[in-house]
Amino acid sequence: MKNMMENDALPLSYLRRLTDDTGIFQHTKFGVADRSHGYTSDDNARALIAAVLAYAKRPSESGLDLAHTYLSFLYHAQNPDGSFRNFMNYDRSFAETVGSDDCQGRCLWALGSAITETGLPDNLQNTCKYMLDRALPHLEQIRSPRAIGYALIGLTSILESPDALFYAFPYMDAEKPNPDFLSRARIEALIDAMANKLNDSYTIYRKDDWHWYEDSLTYGNAMLPWAMLKVSRLPGKEAYAPAARESLDFLIKQTFADEGHFKPIGSGGWYTRNGTPALYDEQPIEASETMFACLEAYRRFGAPAYHEFAVRCYEWFHGANSLKQSLIDPQTGGCYDGIHAQGLNLNQGSENIISYCMAQAVILPLPQTV
Repeated sequence: MKNMMENDALPLSYLRRLTDDTGIFQHTKFGVADRSHGYTSDDNARALIAAVLAYAKRPSESGLDLAHTYLSFLYHAQNPDGSFRNFMNYDRSFAETVGSDDCQGRCLWALGSAITETGLPDNLQNTCKYMLDRALPHLEQIRSPRAIGYALIGLTSILESPDALFYAFPYMDAEKPNPDFLSRARIEALIDAMANKLNDSYTIYRKDDWHWYEDSLTYGNAMLPWAMLKVSRLPGKEAYAPAARESLDFLIKQTFADEGHFKPIGSGGWYTRNGTPALYDEQPIEASETMFACLEAYRRFGAPAYHEFAVRCYEWFHGANSLKQSLIDPQTGGCYDGIHAQGLNLNQGSENIISYCMAQAVILPLPQTV
């Protein structure tokens, strides 16, 4: 059989294969979408980020179509009060009335990422602005550190983009613009409040031998230092930089093997302070998010070592890992679900290909055809 990875566009092609006119499916049986598990806002939010990153590298109708599909899913998932539902059955019925804090944060991250990509059509960006404005009140109630991290990344991205809030009032049903609609002052106040929460957590849990925001390393760890690094780049927020760097350095120490390759904390037990890190399962999302955090540190501090760590995270997908095997299926372009004690997990669910597409869009040039 032809090695289909000769087509550099295949990762996005596999993303399309898992996507119907509702959104991207959550799970697969090997490489076939498993409809029994339906969809999630979590995955569609991250898929929106992947589609936007791909479109930013090389605009295409197919990439834009994916972005519209994922955003449409999130728009349907948003409740009238601005919160988001998460799990949707295959019959398009939601299995809950409101999603977790992490779901709220991931949706904010996705909306902020789309708003900052000024090359997207105005109608798509206006929808994101409308949704984001409705979601902002819920950020004050978020307590989960990772949810705060996700939301901070979305909001700080908006403030870093000089044109993101320009003409930021797409209310077609209002007689006049709402002066509070996505106001810079409102966003800055939310960033301050959430960054203070993370910083307080770091102050509480940090010990001489434990430079972290909680008493354990679990999932999505890199989002916490990444968020604080992004906040520290804003004017007047430089004081957050030392703790952000210290916590990222601590995470790097825990997640890179002595041989040099990336080795994330395993999901089969995680790592509690004074305990032993779980070796398996290693999951692709950790490689992608740690890569983003390291790239942020490289931009913030200019130290080449951070860029090297980011490259190693990307290379984890291609065999620079504890198994010394590529997680990218050469026949389908899908990404395996991770590394467990028995070898590769041969399922190829959406979270994993999304993680790879995001990493590829940032580390490598986008392919010539999409």
